Amino acid sequence: QGCTQKYIVKNYFYYYLFKFSAALGEEIFYITFLPFTYWNIDHSVSRRMIIVWSIVMYIGQVSKDILKWPRPLSPPVVKLEMRTNAEYGMPSTHAMAATAISFSFFIATMNQYKYPFELGLAAAFVFSTLVCLSRLYTGMHTVLDVIGGALISAMLLVLLYPAWDTIDHLLLTSPFCPLFSIVVPLVLCYNYPKLDYYSPTRGDTTTILGAAAGATVGFWLNNQYAASAHTGESVQPGFPLITSTTVFVLARFLVGILVVLLTRWVMKSVVLGVLGYRYKFSLCDLEARRRLEVEVPYKFVTYSSVGFTATVIVPLLHELLGLL
Repeated sequence: QGCTQKYIVKNYFYYYLFKFSAALGEEIFYITFLPFTYWNIDHSVSRRMIIVWSIVMYIGQVSKDILKWPRPLSPPVVKLEMRTNAEYGMPSTHAMAATAISFSFFIATMNQYKYPFELGLAAAFVFSTLVCLSRLYTGMHTVLDVIGGALISAMLLVLLYPAWDTIDHLLLTSPFCPLFSIVVPLVLCYNYPKLDYYSPTRGDTTTILGAAAGATVGFWLNNQYAASAHTGESVQPGFPLITSTTVFVLARFLVGILVVLLTRWVMKSVVLGVLGYRYKFSLCDLEARRRLEVEVPYKFVTYSSVGFTATVIVPLLHELLGLL
């Protein structure tokens, strides 16, 4: 599994297009786009995307390890990625995430902002299609994996849409929200389906649920003790197109992403150090870090801190710096 086929790139346009598109379904995209939406576009849109994203991804990850459908064989397929090679293939969680994020963003904004319906629909379709095609190009999934992932995600969107407002209201107002947001994801992570060998799916799922848990607690806290989370004061009325607004948007994003990345780095070091001391293992011991009692708290605490920082600490910093 550590080896890869040699290949020659003959079309650099497709190569870089689909390598970039594949990154739109990975952590680098989640940790930038989802906070950007919260800081610069609309709090309610961001909340709905995070809710849908976390539910869709949990179901997708668990489905992989229950179905246990293998990824395409290499050879004959040439695989351009190796990290996810240890995971099963069906459904494609890249396809699920791309479909969920793009279409939930479209649905949540189409009635709040003035833009052509056809343009929004086309943008969501192009975004999700590029990510889906990237999984075929990189050799990580079959056509059936991708179609299955997109269809499952679309079905979940249809089921969740009627309950969006209810879920959002409960997460903002219920006194049990913080407890629910932490306990339920932790229970799901500790009871993740067991495999005969190590797969990164449990760790990735814990990362997603942890980030969503931290963000959800942040949403609740903002609504309880700060300005109303339904229409954030930092949100500009409409998409940021004016030059002066664009400067503030970029400033908010750069400040926010630096704080988020710093939080992730600090929490990773601190939490892993504490767990290493508790369970007596070296920080370089990869096998120890993959154990259930280490991986789940390590990933969950780290990324719940990231989610909380993005929704509470960063907006406070924006206010202090006069970036609202």
